[in-house]
Amino acid sequence: MGKASFFTDLAKEFSGYDVSKFSKDVLAGLTVTAVALPLALAFGVSSGMDAASGLITAIIAGLVIGSLSGASFQISGPTGAMAAILAGLAARHGAEGVLFAGMLSGVILIVAAILRVGALVSYIPSPVITGFTSGIAVIIALGQLDNVFGTVSKGDNALSRLVSYGSLGFHPQLGTFFYAILVIGIMIIWPKKWNARFPASLLGIIAALVFQLTIDLPVAEVGEIPRTLFSENRLHFGDLSLEKALRYFSPAVGIATLGMVESLLCGASAGKMKGEKLKPTRELFAQGLGNVIIPFFGGVPATAAIARTSVGIKSGGQTRLTSIIHSLGLLASMFLLGPYMGRIPLAALGGVLMVTSWRMNEWVAIRKIFGRKIKTSIAQYLVTLCATVVFDLTTAILVGIAFSMIMFVIKSHRLSLEVNEVTCGNQKTQVVYVDGSLFFGSQEQITSQIEALVVQGANRIIFSLRGVPSIDHSSVEEFISIVEYCRKRQVQVLFCGVQSGVMSMFRRLEFASYLGEESFFSSAVIALESLA
Repeated sequence: MGKASFFTDLAKEFSGYDVSKFSKDVLAGLTVTAVALPLALAFGVSSGMDAASGLITAIIAGLVIGSLSGASFQISGPTGAMAAILAGLAARHGAEGVLFAGMLSGVILIVAAILRVGALVSYIPSPVITGFTSGIAVIIALGQLDNVFGTVSKGDNALSRLVSYGSLGFHPQLGTFFYAILVIGIMIIWPKKWNARFPASLLGIIAALVFQLTIDLPVAEVGEIPRTLFSENRLHFGDLSLEKALRYFSPAVGIATLGMVESLLCGASAGKMKGEKLKPTRELFAQGLGNVIIPFFGGVPATAAIARTSVGIKSGGQTRLTSIIHSLGLLASMFLLGPYMGRIPLAALGGVLMVTSWRMNEWVAIRKIFGRKIKTSIAQYLVTLCATVVFDLTTAILVGIAFSMIMFVIKSHRLSLEVNEVTCGNQKTQVVYVDGSLFFGSQEQITSQIEALVVQGANRIIFSLRGVPSIDHSSVEEFISIVEYCRKRQVQVLFCGVQSGVMSMFRRLEFASYLGEESFFSSAVIALESLA
């Protein structure tokens, strides 16, 4: 995150930069503009704010975050995942909640960058991330039902609004539904090879706009797009207070968590496409600074967007100028096309988001999870998906991680125990081969096995721990109890094949001295030979 290293990397990024590379950046930036324009408008509306706030977010994020990003390819702006959690916040606290929590999330991200916690994202299991993404997709789709059908619902989250149809009724408006279906149909049938040249979402929005300008149906429209970067509905320095910081701290943590996860995952995925590694600490700092600034213009929280980033890379983007040029393109659109964009039917934006919500699901990963019938992964995916829809983002991720840990503990406690009986003189000796980590969840299994062997008349028990890579305090204490149990019944206990880490634990907890160093052997064969 150091200033010197940033400028060193920047010099390397622009080394050999010429007119040819600049022209590629311009072309890629304008291509990303075409992709980002309809999405920015749609995500602004679906965030519980207005279309202008989405546009402002994309412009400022592309300039500020794009300039300071941890890689040359990252392009940030409003996203569907962020919009999904902001909609509930807007329903509860209005624009003030979205703006203040967004600013506070930026501060949290800067602190996260200083503490270098970006690496923690790698510890989130992939089925949890996939389930979280699918949950966000469900929330986006449910949140667009009113825009797509022209209906009315009430509630501060997707489920409560869905339930409200039971009392308010569900009465679709034909004209509204027409625009949604028009855009959805165009986005589905538009060939992928053409999509790179002219985005289907933009084509659908233009088609809906042309129809609306021609036939002027009585449907909800985007409304006025102000020709300024400073929205009337923005955060002011006078709005800052400790009381508000405490009130919005919890949602701010959720926004910051999403921003961190989404930005770093986007960077990891896009980095493979371009062959460039993302610098996570620098990226978090850029995301944090950008999100501190954006609310003072009236924008919603931003994060790196894989859709725009991948388009920029595939379109030949060379440097971070691609992000900056995409922002300038959006700025020009705001000033030149504002009056026309204000006439876009909200149903058209709803159609864009419906298709986006479907496509944002990681279908390859989902098919792999269910196709290979990995029960643990399926459970992680479904639990996280449901938690995302029912609870808030932070809770959903914590639930997914906690569930994954529980599943790991349950799976890990299953030891493999194999018992071989050996006759050594006139003594009945049982060699117990243990395979697996020993911790508090697995100790009872060994105790039950030893009690059974003693009842069967074993005179000696040799534990072979060559297959035990680690052991915890509880399991060492359990071995002490086993030794005491056996000694009371004149049964000798020996150990062999103990790995260094396990032996170190034995010594630290004084089990080795309690049992006696002479009771430990390098192998079962040597132990048996010493007893012969």
